[in-house]
Amino acid sequence: MSGIYIHIPFCKQACHYCNFHFSTTLKSKGDLVSAICKEIIIQKNYVKEKSLTSIYFGGGTPSLLTDDELGQIFSALNEVFTWTAQTEITLEANPDDITFEKLNSFKKWGINRLSIGIQSFFNEDLIWMNRAHNAQEAQTCIKLAQDVGFDNITIDLIYGSPTTSHEMWAENIKTALSLDIPHISSYCLTVEEGTALHHHVKKGKKMSPDSDLASRQFTTLIENLTASGYEHYEISNFAKPEKYAIHNTNYWKGAQYLGIGPSAHSFDGRSRSWNIANNQKYMQSLLENIIPSEREELSPSTRYNEYIMTGLRTMWGVKLDEINGFGSEFVPYFLEGIQDEIKKGFVTQVEHKYTLTQVGKHFADGIASNLFWVE
Repeated sequence: MSGIYIHIPFCKQACHYCNFHFSTTLKSKGDLVSAICKEIIIQKNYVKEKSLTSIYFGGGTPSLLTDDELGQIFSALNEVFTWTAQTEITLEANPDDITFEKLNSFKKWGINRLSIGIQSFFNEDLIWMNRAHNAQEAQTCIKLAQDVGFDNITIDLIYGSPTTSHEMWAENIKTALSLDIPHISSYCLTVEEGTALHHHVKKGKKMSPDSDLASRQFTTLIENLTASGYEHYEISNFAKPEKYAIHNTNYWKGAQYLGIGPSAHSFDGRSRSWNIANNQKYMQSLLENIIPSEREELSPSTRYNEYIMTGLRTMWGVKLDEINGFGSEFVPYFLEGIQDEIKKGFVTQVEHKYTLTQVGKHFADGIASNLFWVE
């Protein structure tokens, strides 16, 4: 079965750390929704399987969509694909957008999972990040969504910010646990080139994140959430049993998916394509029935490297039979490299499956790069 990602590239204001494609000018939102609907129809044959496992509205800020705009997109999807009540339909939402009316609109269109960008329950952090909501809204929006009937909720939290003391971080975790949320995604603050944060750090207007503090907070996160019954099933993701994010899990397991909208990526198992990250050019191309995208055929070594990168990040790890599927030469290459990581205590082996230890999770990207096939 297939998944669809729909990128909604609009935000009320720019979070200083964000490097995703978005615009704070909303005047073309209606026209862009029309272009998205057109791309859905044009791309109908990208994936052979028309029965959907997941639909994911990401961004940007999809909670800025009106009821009519959501209806247009679902109408276009319905022309091409089928799904059931069990299909995971996720919409990313900002706390300041969540109202009783909005939540009922989401439910009306079958959205059954909310991904809420909390980031922190402290105003000091939210102001520093240039978030549009405040600490009170961070809690009340979750309670309102639960009251309306959303029981499948995930929230984002950010650790490693210079404004987040270790005591504040522990309190963030405590607050999240008290709200009985089934899924938590937590990311280390990074300074991405081209972002406002990168500019501020470079000019000395803001402090650079402390890697030692971030590492300590990551450890605290793991210990507290796993002790409370959450499974650490991917480096940045924790879920109560069987509450994994279906859409993202399929990404990590190499399933096919279709990406719709400016900057969206697609994967058909053998190649990857990505749309232009420019709203005006995207809309103009769709008016001419052209999808403005680039495409890359993935070599066996690239597919092997991507499998190592994503697989090691999950509790399912990497398996020798999967590696063998990229070519017989990759298994001995992997086995030679993985021995050093096992000796260092970063990786554990159970039969033919290899997963990161808790210590190894702090160095996931570096471990993966050590195992990459280099042409």
